[in-house]
Amino acid sequence: MNLSTPIEQIPRVGPQIQKKLRRLGIKTVKDLIFHFPHRYEDFSNIIPISEIKQDQTVSTKGKILDIKNIRTFRKRMTLTQALIGDETGQIQAIWFNQPYLINTFKKGDFLFLSGKTNKKGNNRYLSSPAYERISDINFSHSDLTHTGRLVPVYPGTEGLSSRWLRFLIKPVLIKIRNEVKDALPKELKIKYNLPDFKTAIWQIHFPDSLEEAETAKKRFVFEELLILSLFILNERLKMKKERAVAMPINLEFIQEFAKNLPFRLTDDQRKASWQILKDLEKPRPMNRLLEGDVGSGKTVVSAMAALNVAKSGYQTVFMAPTEILAKQHYQTFNLALKKYRLKIGLITGKENRLQNKKIKRKDILEKASKGKIDILIGTHALIQKEVKFGKLALVIIDEQHRFGIEQRAKLCQNQSKTIPHLLSMTATPIPRTLTLTIYGDLDLSLIKELPKGRKKVITQIVPPQARKKAYDFIKEQIKKGRQVFVICPRIEPTKSESGKATNWDEVRAVKEEYEKLKKEIFPELKIAMLHGRMKNEEKEKIMKKLKEGRTDILVSTSVIEVGIDVPNATVMAIEGADKFGLAQLHQFRGRVGRGKEQSFCLLLTDFQSQTVNKRLRALINCENGFDLAEKDLTIRGPGDLSGQRQWGVPDVTMAALKDIEMVEEARKEAETILRNDPQMKKNPPLKSRLEEFQKRIHLE
Repeated sequence: MNLSTPIEQIPRVGPQIQKKLRRLGIKTVKDLIFHFPHRYEDFSNIIPISEIKQDQTVSTKGKILDIKNIRTFRKRMTLTQALIGDETGQIQAIWFNQPYLINTFKKGDFLFLSGKTNKKGNNRYLSSPAYERISDINFSHSDLTHTGRLVPVYPGTEGLSSRWLRFLIKPVLIKIRNEVKDALPKELKIKYNLPDFKTAIWQIHFPDSLEEAETAKKRFVFEELLILSLFILNERLKMKKERAVAMPINLEFIQEFAKNLPFRLTDDQRKASWQILKDLEKPRPMNRLLEGDVGSGKTVVSAMAALNVAKSGYQTVFMAPTEILAKQHYQTFNLALKKYRLKIGLITGKENRLQNKKIKRKDILEKASKGKIDILIGTHALIQKEVKFGKLALVIIDEQHRFGIEQRAKLCQNQSKTIPHLLSMTATPIPRTLTLTIYGDLDLSLIKELPKGRKKVITQIVPPQARKKAYDFIKEQIKKGRQVFVICPRIEPTKSESGKATNWDEVRAVKEEYEKLKKEIFPELKIAMLHGRMKNEEKEKIMKKLKEGRTDILVSTSVIEVGIDVPNATVMAIEGADKFGLAQLHQFRGRVGRGKEQSFCLLLTDFQSQTVNKRLRALINCENGFDLAEKDLTIRGPGDLSGQRQWGVPDVTMAALKDIEMVEEARKEAETILRNDPQMKKNPPLKSRLEEFQKRIHLE
């Protein structure tokens, strides 16, 4: 057995267990032993039966003196009752609806039990205790797995309990922990007081104390951050060795472009534009992330870069995440660059355009391959095999930052010696720890200023008792000729496989909300519905009506989070606001406040708690998306922020991204390692871990 052994080769892992393990992302022995506990049950208080008091969490051991099943007809359940005794006394253990236990245990067996004590009348009993069969009353508690110690509790799935996972993990750990080579350099373990692999992997699963568990966790987090930093820094080094077309800054055109805009560029826009144009001058590929709040004017900055590339005789490709957004960018570019008579094309799954006229797909592809299109805008359709470019020099990507050398090389299939410059854009504010790790290979340009004259969006929490007031306010706004967005977290209520209602059923689903608003709340208004499962033609019709003012209220999922621009919309009402992260709520809020009128964001929630209120209040008190991202990271943790899930980074490491100090230390050590030993010949296990990480990553 080694780390890459498939789980099906582990004893007692049949097809059913395999399926459940795969649901947790566990396919190999390595995945299994790196499936870390998310907490521990403290069952280390071991006392004799006579000393057990009420409302205590205790562990005790004894002999089964009697065991029976009792059927309770009032509550229709089976109770398994066992009388347990040691030399000091006796106590009842009761399990609910586990009738099979009568066949698992028999009179005379010795058990170790851990759990909470309750009282019925004058009698104490252990309520559904964790149990473990032991050989005799003198059994050493150091050999226990499920009781009598700090017991690991794992993230699980239906039909796969923590007990089962402990049962699988412990024998595998015993077998394998001596075989694994430690990737962490000895000097770093000494410097940061970190245990070796063998000790840490045992202590994170079966710790002797919470301090030992924490130290083990710190060791694995540091190792993962070190590998992540090594990977990122290597990517930077690789990029420096690549060649790109150097394009001089055409100052005359750029100044003229800025002068002819219907608004004045902000200082941040000017600074970001200059950084990008200076990068394009270099003979090595630009690798830059343009990060700007919703509505901060990133598209204008990217249009300026594309203009400079076109005036140098080269092509730009602009990739957007959705067809709606691709079309919007196409219209913006056509409008902003109208004067320069550039050939601007559009490719999506359904539509192809050039110079605002429809064109056959084969014709637009032929023109692109001959370098006769200056700027080609589209969705992922742009990176399909048949799309080729004659003189591609710049790739602009909206809301997708992990776009590596291989993907760029694909876009340049018939250009042998150079790869294009990359400008990635996002309105999702990225916390500093993530810019050092996950996006550390990208140079950063920030646009923090919003265009002048924008009014602050008034944001309010709406508890259940204030809902009617909120509906009245929406009516008033529509009477004034304004439009409203209503956002819901899901398309329709879901049920689990067993048919039981899940927590998500409490969330107002789009279809339900649409019906309710249309029939009960606002029967006199024009209401439309939008969600991701609709066909593109249907989505486009709905958006067209909204933009033309023929819809009063649009009920939608988060499909409108990115890139919908309706200046007449002044109210953003978010149902189940507590279900979204702050960064996402901030994105929704940015969909209003784009016109001259005062705009409002209503955070409707049925769930009141200190944490929820703390998060939602942070949104009210904070207009700046960058500050919000840091607050969200502190309050909620990284979650799925900015798509880092595709990196396959363990949860414990994701949680550690709150710790800027550790992130900076890991990065500093990675820089030292690569400076002193670029090929990592002195540390083969670390090199091997890095190569494995590179294979694991999918740069989409």
